[in-house]
Amino acid sequence: MVFVLVAVAVLALLAGVHRYVWRRLIGDTTAKGSLARRAGTVAAFVLPLLTVGAFVSSRSGVPFRVQQVLAWPGYLWLAALLYLTLALLVGEAVRPLLGRFLARRAAARQAAPVEVSAGAPAVQVPAAADPGPATDGSTRTDPAPDTEAPAPPVADPSRRLFVARAVGGAAALAGLGTVGHGTYGVLRGPRTKRITVRLAGLPRSAHGFRIAMVSDIHLGPILGRAHTRRVVDAINATSPDLVAVVGDLVDGSVADLGPAAEPLAGLEARHGSYFVTGNHEYFSGAAEWVDHVRELGLHPLENARVEIAGFDLAGVNDVAGESEGQGPDFARALGDRDRSRASVLLAHQPVVIDDAVEYGVGLQLSGHTHGGQLWPGNLVAELANPTVAGYERYGDTQLYVSRGAGAWGPPVRVGAPSDITVVELASPQA
Repeated sequence: MVFVLVAVAVLALLAGVHRYVWRRLIGDTTAKGSLARRAGTVAAFVLPLLTVGAFVSSRSGVPFRVQQVLAWPGYLWLAALLYLTLALLVGEAVRPLLGRFLARRAAARQAAPVEVSAGAPAVQVPAAADPGPATDGSTRTDPAPDTEAPAPPVADPSRRLFVARAVGGAAALAGLGTVGHGTYGVLRGPRTKRITVRLAGLPRSAHGFRIAMVSDIHLGPILGRAHTRRVVDAINATSPDLVAVVGDLVDGSVADLGPAAEPLAGLEARHGSYFVTGNHEYFSGAAEWVDHVRELGLHPLENARVEIAGFDLAGVNDVAGESEGQGPDFARALGDRDRSRASVLLAHQPVVIDDAVEYGVGLQLSGHTHGGQLWPGNLVAELANPTVAGYERYGDTQLYVSRGAGAWGPPVRVGAPSDITVVELASPQA
């Protein structure tokens, strides 16, 4: 029952937002019956249907080609709706100011004195004639001068239309421009960041060890093989000692996205490449993907630990796996280790940081949040995650959260650019 009420509330909100956007961008700026109004009205109905179709198709097993056809317009419209609405809300404050400015300017022009050029004949305005006595013998009285206040000026329809078009056009330019720039940032590929982390217990021989960390690649109906290739090229360009793929690699089955993931076989690192599951793997057949990435040369860490170059590298399953009995098991991954050794933990969601602290982990590498992906989504992400992006310390445990290399839903990022991070470990003995 609660789910139904929430669904109805969400649908009502979306309907209201679409109505508002239509009114400001179409209803206020076009004439009734015009081609522009008809086209805008059709788009106002079709675009949200495509968005619903994009979400439903990804969960209903429709052919992958259909998912791809629906995904681009459906997901992009979701991002466009967000930023068009925000821009139009800002425009509500600008609208009356612009209207008053134009009204004052028009009034000033009407009140300006008329200049008479030299030599032009003066125009004589005859005075009102004396009406004289009334013909019927009564006394005629002149009407009293009108002392009532003038009627308030009537808004000029042409001025009102100009204001609506100016504000609507500026909002459309700002909203769609924001989405276009955010889409370019995703399709261009992630940028490389570099941080240095001083890790307790790390021997001098491992000083400068470099881990190329990537999360949230999100291969799916929009981001495919070319995106994987960009990510792999960016990682290999850093010449890392080890590669860590920290969950949410895919949004779909191995049958649909196996070819898109194949470039991962080209990852190059002296100590190999490692993988842990994210929550989206459990929506897409986690067991099949674990087997597939192993075939591509990556080493899955399913609640497991390996010793590498003087430190322990551990990985735990994502918390979403609990529904399948495959959730994180910190005792299995870290319970019997020598705590005097340095340790690095791969865990998709930063919310498990308390467990990492309890088991004496030196550094946890996570993703999941996308840094919010679409501003102001970071404000929402802060409510559900201890750290949304970047570095923080929790007691003796350090946490680094990547914004991820891809995007979920709309292939758009605003205020949270995608990244690959090279984590360089520093020894206290160096």
